[in-house]
Amino acid sequence: MKITICGGTGFIGKALSEHLLRQGHEVIIITRKVPEAEQDRSKYMTWDQVDAAPVLLEGTEAIVNLAGSSLSQRWTPKAKQSIIESRMKTVQAVSKLVHTLHQKPAVVVQASAIAIYGTSRVDTFSEESPEHVVDFPSSVVKEWEDTAELIQGVRLIKLRTSVVLGTHGGAFPLMKLPYTLGFGGKIGSGKQWVSWIHLHDMVRLIEFCITHPDISGPVNASAPEPVTNNQFGQTVGRIYHRPHWFPVPSFLMKTVLGELSLIILEGQRVIPDKILKHGFRFDYPTLEQALQNLKEN
Repeated sequence: MKITICGGTGFIGKALSEHLLRQGHEVIIITRKVPEAEQDRSKYMTWDQVDAAPVLLEGTEAIVNLAGSSLSQRWTPKAKQSIIESRMKTVQAVSKLVHTLHQKPAVVVQASAIAIYGTSRVDTFSEESPEHVVDFPSSVVKEWEDTAELIQGVRLIKLRTSVVLGTHGGAFPLMKLPYTLGFGGKIGSGKQWVSWIHLHDMVRLIEFCITHPDISGPVNASAPEPVTNNQFGQTVGRIYHRPHWFPVPSFLMKTVLGELSLIILEGQRVIPDKILKHGFRFDYPTLEQALQNLKEN
């Protein structure tokens, strides 16, 4: 297939591009700036080039939009504006591209996040669960998904992403760091849920959504066995042979991170019902399996 990835130079996008190329797909990456060290520049286009010559993307069978400013930054008013605007602009750009193309892609996979469900320590959320806007992350994702409805005339996947675990990017290197230094422990009460997915399964899941035309709408990109924050830390300690003993109080996280601490101190237990019902099988369904693999690689 000919697949276009927006945000293909990021943590997930780069891994997805490499995976799709290994599977024999043709990949085009739309980015703000072509990486200087990149050898094969033919597979890159800037947004300016797309606006000037969208005909170059004719024949695209799938578009994956992963672009957007990271939530992992202190949420100053300026940062909040950047987070919102970056997401809305790229979704609008994809909508415009789909409208412009004479041969429409079969599917658009639009990044979203599990924050759409709000937070809870007692509830379990599937794709059938209602949206619950209670804070900045959930409001961003709600606006993100609403804007995605501008993408008309194609099958639309709203990929509700959890914490993606990888060795060379994303949140996990920072999550592991205290254990490496010997000061790992639960954060806050430790009872908040952590829904997660191995990067390897993340890119497989995206390809699965692309190649299965009976899948549409919200899809939870999360492993089938979420854990609590305390269980997550205990597993990291066990796999990496580090102590799990140094609790970090909530007030300290709030002082250091401000409103961003919501992501760490609150959580949600998310189950990938839709993808499992369609026959997807995780290579790393448990956290222990995932972390063991990351340690070995």
